[in-house]
Amino acid sequence: MEFGNRDNGDRGTMSQINVTPLVDVMLVLLIIFMVTAPMMQQGVQVNLPKADTKALAPKEDTLVVSVEQSGKTFINSTEVPADQLKDKLTTMLAGREKREVFLKADQAVPYGDVVRVMAQIKGAGVERLGMVTESPQRR
Repeated sequence: MEFGNRDNGDRGTMSQINVTPLVDVMLVLLIIFMVTAPMMQQGVQVNLPKADTKALAPKEDTLVVSVEQSGKTFINSTEVPADQLKDKLTTMLAGREKREVFLKADQAVPYGDVVRVMAQIKGAGVERLGMVTESPQRR
């Protein structure tokens, strides 16, 4: 008794590729990269001007944070304790449309101290942080 036209000889090969495992692996890799990418960012993002550009004219309402060699911190010309810098900047920038600050630090100030000040500035919600330098001709 025969059930249909069955060929017991050559069955033929399946010419389709099963992409389901490939899609599963790709989705798992995508999730892994999405979770780990924010952890790989390091440092503080700073917008630095190019060396061959003209100096920017300071605006009247520009906030300048200065760090002296002695470690004293100032906002414009007002001295601010280092632990209150973030809070003071947050209140000063509350009503501003452009949240940008310029940082002036004496070259003798340790790098770690400058980075801590930069972190407080960025923590206050500053969108753009510029580093103020002196041109080599002025020395």
